[in-house]
Amino acid sequence: MSKPIPNDIEKILRRNRIRVDFPAEVFAEVRLLEKNPGLHDPSLEDLTHLPFVTIDNTDSRDLDQAMYLEKDEQGRYTVYYALADASYYVHPSSALFAEALKRGASYYLPGLSIPMLPRKLSEGLVSLNPNVDRRSLVFIMHLDQQGEVQKTDIVRAKIHSVAKLTYAGVQRLFDDSHTSPLASQTYTTSLMLLQEVGNLRLEDAKRRDVVRYNRQEVEVERSKDGAWEIVTRKRMPVDSFNEQISLMCNSEGAKILARHTDASTAQAIYRIHEAPEPQSLERLELVLKSIARAHDLDPEIWCWKVGTKSLAHFLEELPQDPAYERINEVIQRQALLVNHRSVYSAEPGLHYALGVTPYARFSSPMREMVGIFTHKEALEKLGMETENQDEQKDDELREKIIQVANQAKELQRRLTKDIMGLAVDRLLGKDLRFPRENRPRHKATLMGISPTRMYVKLDDPPADLKIYLDRLSATTNRQMLVSEDGVGLQYADGKGDVVFKIGDPLWVQVHSYDKKRKRWHLEPQSLS
Repeated sequence: MSKPIPNDIEKILRRNRIRVDFPAEVFAEVRLLEKNPGLHDPSLEDLTHLPFVTIDNTDSRDLDQAMYLEKDEQGRYTVYYALADASYYVHPSSALFAEALKRGASYYLPGLSIPMLPRKLSEGLVSLNPNVDRRSLVFIMHLDQQGEVQKTDIVRAKIHSVAKLTYAGVQRLFDDSHTSPLASQTYTTSLMLLQEVGNLRLEDAKRRDVVRYNRQEVEVERSKDGAWEIVTRKRMPVDSFNEQISLMCNSEGAKILARHTDASTAQAIYRIHEAPEPQSLERLELVLKSIARAHDLDPEIWCWKVGTKSLAHFLEELPQDPAYERINEVIQRQALLVNHRSVYSAEPGLHYALGVTPYARFSSPMREMVGIFTHKEALEKLGMETENQDEQKDDELREKIIQVANQAKELQRRLTKDIMGLAVDRLLGKDLRFPRENRPRHKATLMGISPTRMYVKLDDPPADLKIYLDRLSATTNRQMLVSEDGVGLQYADGKGDVVFKIGDPLWVQVHSYDKKRKRWHLEPQSLS
């Protein structure tokens, strides 16, 4: 029996019209699949002799990917990247497909997932669980000594994952192979090659001027007393190595789809990410110049000019001294703001953030409807799917999947925002128990300014908060305006200099909570 869903989570699910249960006809199809899992399919290549492993979070149960790496005597690499063969089990004519199409994707909340496919599939029959045979779509990617892909083959195969590993466990092997329990295993050499290939792929991304942001994973967890808390998880090198293999697979899959775009049977879906508008980059240039001037920083180091060095190169060269930690974080945030959001499209195009053309999503076939469709299309293009396809229906289906895939991305973003709101309410709500003059002060960084708001980020936990200038003016009886250069705030009466600058540390204190507008009213205070 599944765990009961907490009331606050249930409200969020209802508000977003997310269905938890599956209809009876879906379960009927699942029972048939369990009786006929397709593991004895003679067309499957037998790769069960290779010691595949999965690398995931400790609590992950829907295991989409497994990998195994080899290196030959000439220093060339072969990466076997196995993906759950979801499209074999979820056919367009099935109730499973229809229900997955309604959902669009799996959705993740703290301690809870709402799967796109029933758990008996997503955590059972289709999931690449350890110590059992599974159907898989395997990308066999052949790399040269520099980690550049020379050739990619796709096969439908039977694999046998020998272990479910965690990011922390694999990182421990990389950090100290002598004490790690993962040393001297059948898959140890494969994991060490993951580190080699991952570093080579990261170097390649650097040559392509891919911007690498100093990201910190901010999550919300349920505390022991049942409330929501904001926690952080620092990204480890293994996260990046694993990510690089996934990105390489998706890029290679997209190339295969694109090579067949002239065929009458081609219905590919790509993920595109447009480059920033020139005007946005010019504004970024001006903002960085103003920030450097406001903090008396060397413009040769802290300013960036469009058309000179790449933005990736500029960010990479910024001083990493702890004294500049806040300024660095602000500049990274300002650089992020110039970006568009990625979207799914029927036409191939640039994925600016990854520096590749084209790009598709193959790596999450149990969690994203678009993954099932791209698997199906790739198999058709390669002549590995023998069923007759109605091309007009496939065209219509592609448009529908693009629509639901983009909607699913927005829905997960709303869910994450709602959950973060619960955690912020819990964090700041505790302060209301104190008299106003005795309320705790939270140290923060001023991350940005608009004509109506200040955007601050707390040091601990790293929550993003807004300070509304109209409310601040009402409580202080002094109106605040944005300075001419756009990076500071000063009083409208003209008395005194700029009070706060982007990049400044400051204190934030709770003033009150507006239940009607569901807003926290906060007061900024200078550290001095």
